Amino acid sequence: MTEGGARRDTPGFHRQVPMSNQALENASKETSTVMSWLGYGPEIRRARGDEYRKLGKNNSSGVVTWSIVGSKAEGLTCVFESDQDMLKILNSVICLEDGVNASTFHREMTVLRSYSRLSYPGHCRLLLERSGTPIPSKVNDAFCDDEYGREILSNDLYLKNWSKKLPGENVARAGPSLPTTLRGVLHYDNVHAFRYHCPHILSKWAARPRHWPPPEAVQKVVSLGAFLAPVGFKGSEHKDFEWRVCFNAGEIELVNNLNDTQIKVYVLLKMVKSAVLNPRKKEVSSYTLKNIVLWIAEKKSSVLVP
Repeated sequence: MTEGGARRDTPGFHRQVPMSNQALENASKETSTVMSWLGYGPEIRRARGDEYRKLGKNNSSGVVTWSIVGSKAEGLTCVFESDQDMLKILNSVICLEDGVNASTFHREMTVLRSYSRLSYPGHCRLLLERSGTPIPSKVNDAFCDDEYGREILSNDLYLKNWSKKLPGENVARAGPSLPTTLRGVLHYDNVHAFRYHCPHILSKWAARPRHWPPPEAVQKVVSLGAFLAPVGFKGSEHKDFEWRVCFNAGEIELVNNLNDTQIKVYVLLKMVKSAVLNPRKKEVSSYTLKNIVLWIAEKKSSVLVP
């Protein structure tokens, strides 16, 4: 034994006793049962997700569409368990990738063209292509000149325009969101985003080889489209003008297609993150864990089966 090392028979050292395959299987089944009792079974998850979808629909209007996303929409958290992620989308604005004809959209809509050159992957800048009738003031007041005679939309100014209208107690900005707290207990992350029509990006994702999800789920993800959130790449010289491409609705659909075992592994990973990793380092996010589980499901469908 190396000098200074701990002896396995010394007090306080927990000896690792090998477990048989049967014991591991029994422990796995018991863990799954307990997690179902705690509200992570398929029925309660589905019911929670349905209620949050209804809540978003009931709060929507002709001007702004509300969409509850993240763990609430996935049915994985209760009311006070975590912040509620709110996606608020202006219905009179559409963002288009290169190659999409703006004439296919109503003249009343403001059209912004994405410009990804010199932007970091997953980000773009937005140039005004066509003003709507009328153009929303929160958008109009966020335009700047890009030094080439074009109007470019500032994510920083756009968020500042919205921050003046938020109810409740405002909290410091966090990435693309404007956090608020109501009654001291209800915490919201408000993300004011735009719809992003990007058939080329989505078709490339749909065409890649995969074992999961099934083709009908892939097509539904494509039909749900994408959004642009007001946040640039950290460290980018254009960060105040960059917008991040998000697939919130598609992610919810993918999570809904995970099996019961995969969902519970994802929840357990989030518990480890919150209880073990976050007190020390906060680099690992729930989004990172979600992508790990989705990637494993896509590449190795035989792993984490019920």
